[in-house]
Order: sequence, then structure tokens, then C-alpha cells
Amino acid sequence: MAVKNRDVVVFSILKPSACSQCGVERLPGNFLRIEAERPLCLKCAHLDHLVWPPAGDTALTRRSRKYSSLSAVVLRFSRSRGQYERQGLLVEAAALERAQSECISDEGRRRVARGRAAVTRERADARYVRQFAELIRSLYPGCPEEEALAVAARACEKHSGRVGRSAAAKELAADAVDLAVKAHIRHTHTKEVR
Repeated sequence: MAVKNRDVVVFSILKPSACSQCGVERLPGNFLRIEAERPLCLKCAHLDHLVWPPAGDTALTRRSRKYSSLSAVVLRFSRSRGQYERQGLLVEAAALERAQSECISDEGRRRVARGRAAVTRERADARYVRQFAELIRSLYPGCPEEEALAVAARACEKHSGRVGRSAAAKELAADAVDLAVKAHIRHTHTKEVR
């Protein structure tokens, strides 16, 4: 999680907490700013004029931040990961409105660009799977081409977390290819013993 020193940081709280200045209790999901090791609600921290842009639109978030003279990074503690994770930004309302109008005006152009980028990524991924299969064939010359393609497709499946998506595999390291082949043989060509 990268938070620059110039960023104002607020926390989305997980447990009820009270503002140290006004004493108002804040519920989970509310925001607090820590100043001099004391929790302050956004009103007492003079940040209550900031708004939260809708999630999921990178262009809107970037533009909102660019036009906002003051913004705050929102962090929430992840119990499962044991660390704070970035949840988004709070920006000035006028900056959000300006960013929204710009995003509406160039949505068509950005949609076309996203489509082109998706095609480029798909082509690059297909090229990578072919290279992975070719390396399998060079390391295991007796492996049929269809089998090498099946191993590569399975190992390199996007968002799978398999060895084919690792950094070593992307550099076409023989160790990663060997692991993928062994996993394929174990799962495809052997019977499970109980």
C-alpha cells in the first residue's frame, strides 16, 4: 500500500469509536482522522466537505484527485492480511462534478481505448501461452503438441494463481515449466490414491 507523505489519511473504522474532540460516537464504516495520536471525526478534522467518488471508475478517481485541492486517502485494516489497505479517496465535491462531466464527455473514446487494450492483452497472453508450450516441447521432446498446449493453457490461465502466472514462468524459466508439467501429469495421468 503506497501512501505518499503529502497525502491526508483517514481510516474507515472497524469498531465503534468516539471523536476525541466532540465526543460523538462513530460506527463501523465511519471515517476518523488521527492527529497527535487522537481520533477526530471528519467534521473536527475539517474534512467533512470531502465526498467519496463511486468505486470502479479509475478515470473518475484520477481526475477527481487532480482537480481537488485537498483529498484524503481512505484506509481500512484487513484482519485477514494483517495490514491497512487502501479503500479509495475523499475529494472535494466540485472536483468530483468536474471529473464526472469530463468522463461523460469522453466515455466513447475511453470505451474504444479499453476495447483495444483488451484485444492487445489477449493477443499477448495467447503469444505467451504458445511460447510456454514451445518451451515444454523443447524440454520434453516426446510430449505431443496437443498435450503441451493443454499444459500451457492450464498452467497459464489468467487469475488462476498457477505456476504459469508466476514471475519465473513469465520469464520462461525451465523450473516453472517443469513444475507445470509435473502438476499436469499428476492431475491428468495418475489415479488419486486414498
